[in-house]
Amino acid sequence: MTDKKRTEIDWQDMRIFLALGRYGSLSATARALRVNHATVARRVQSLEESVGKKLVERRPEGYVLTPAGHDALKVAAEMEVAAQTMKHAGTSDGDGSLRGLVRINAPPALAQGFILSRLTQLAESYPGIDIDLATNLRSVSLDRHKADIAVRVGRLVDADLIAKSLGGMAFGFYGAQAQCERIERGEPPVFVNFNEESADMPGTSWLTQHFPRARISLRAENHILQAIAARDGAGLALLPHYLGRALSGLSLCALGPVPPSRDMWLLIRRQDRNVPTLRVVMQHLIDSFKENEALFGD
Repeated sequence: MTDKKRTEIDWQDMRIFLALGRYGSLSATARALRVNHATVARRVQSLEESVGKKLVERRPEGYVLTPAGHDALKVAAEMEVAAQTMKHAGTSDGDGSLRGLVRINAPPALAQGFILSRLTQLAESYPGIDIDLATNLRSVSLDRHKADIAVRVGRLVDADLIAKSLGGMAFGFYGAQAQCERIERGEPPVFVNFNEESADMPGTSWLTQHFPRARISLRAENHILQAIAARDGAGLALLPHYLGRALSGLSLCALGPVPPSRDMWLLIRRQDRNVPTLRVVMQHLIDSFKENEALFGD
């Protein structure tokens, strides 16, 4: 009986190992799967016994995959995709509709200020598709399968992903009308910018380089918060046009220079490109950005 267990792979072991590879800790994996820590640890150990290799190492920062673990994670992800494809090939009701969960990752402001409302439109057309929208200022790894689709801004560094262009994102200085009038009178600008934890964001370094002596009156972690602060009179915020134009109470101020436009991309793993639910959501997002090119451009 023991020998059989060690040579046959249990799909539930693979499913929990895949989740551990995504979330990086027992606690996060247990919460996501609604099981206890012991179940996660036992399932991962069972999988290691089945394949005869060490797949994870526990370190102070969490669980880290071994080289064999990275290989196993790819296999587990392919198994998940195959299961999803089989599941979505038909439906339980026989009505031709699609069902399943699609996880999307995008920068906070882009997710809240543009993508979210477009996804609600998708829900009307495909009520069987469930969306999990997560936001991160910094890119998450699709290789660790923390998301199915990623929307990113700026230079791409992922070699083995399918990338679809979503156009360009242009910027301008926005603030309350009174702040813009101060600039027109020749008074020095006061800015709202990213906080210290996000000091490496492109907008922060650019602003420091071009306005080195300017006062930063308020610092916030994302463009949404910065836009609200600028609207309420804290100073000028360097915002993407789609956000500055959409938030009532903000005016585009006559201040320059501004940074160059940044490219926007939609990313998906190559092995997922034929999953029906992902294809539908991906195309909906691509179409939404194309239909709103004027919102993002100069």
